[in-house]
Amino acid sequence: MEQEKVLEVKNLQKHFKLGRSNIVKAVNDISFDIYKGETFGLVGESGCGKSTTGRTIIRLHDATGGQVVFNNENVHGKKSKKDLLKLNRKMQMIFQDPSSSLNPKMTVMDIVAEGIDIHNLAKSESDRKMRVEELLETVGLNREHATRFPHEFSGGQRQRIGIARALAVEPEFIIADEPISALDVSIQAQVVNLLKKLQRDYGLTFLFIAHDLSMVKYISDRIGVMYFGNMVELAESDELYNNPLHPYTQSLLSAIPLPDPDYERYRKRMAYDPAEHDTSEEPVFREVKQDHWVRCTTKEFEQYKKQLEKN
Repeated sequence: MEQEKVLEVKNLQKHFKLGRSNIVKAVNDISFDIYKGETFGLVGESGCGKSTTGRTIIRLHDATGGQVVFNNENVHGKKSKKDLLKLNRKMQMIFQDPSSSLNPKMTVMDIVAEGIDIHNLAKSESDRKMRVEELLETVGLNREHATRFPHEFSGGQRQRIGIARALAVEPEFIIADEPISALDVSIQAQVVNLLKKLQRDYGLTFLFIAHDLSMVKYISDRIGVMYFGNMVELAESDELYNNPLHPYTQSLLSAIPLPDPDYERYRKRMAYDPAEHDTSEEPVFREVKQDHWVRCTTKEFEQYKKQLEKN
């Protein structure tokens, strides 16, 4: 049975102009699909363009080129205010820093209810209150927290408030932009487990953006690896970990520590230097094996195929 596509990203570009002539190609011609009910992980080091990709998908940035298609609708097409509201209800975002993404002057009640108010989802004031309190309990907080302000909570609790705010409008698709990077390690797993539970309970589809490959593997069905605005590898989570082909993916995986002293004693960190690789032609995204894509030249493509045959 063919999977239902929720999101199609086609040759997406987002360029920023710095000064008169300097152009930064933050997102440079990337393509991928996300299917209903899955979590697609997008990873890479800081500055690779992954957060810009997420923000361009949800239209916080206008695309320089390419298309974003959500439920067969062009996200960046010309839209009326009514159409934009409808789109914004179906696509929501959880931001990286819960401290700066929550208005410090608003109570938790008003923060979570903001989307409910905009989309007129509550029938009455009591219905509004009930919806917010239920959402707080859903994300592991208490009803009593509704009257408090953001500064009264820990980082993990603030991120739960951000998750409740995203859920308030009953979205289909959520972009989680580094939702755990600002949290203590002990809290990160709790937030990721909450997202997994919400996905099961509500049938949500996620784009999970992060730089921590070990956490991305835990939550994601498929993973795309970005390097300087380009998608360099894309595969199912286990496949990417077991058979990383692009040298940059290999370098990221080599940096992951394991709770094994013997392994750590001999672990070698691989450095990625693009200058060491084939420059005879412009690399393109190619399917090396079914559902495993790598950005490579023709020569590298043949090498990767032989490498997979040996494994």
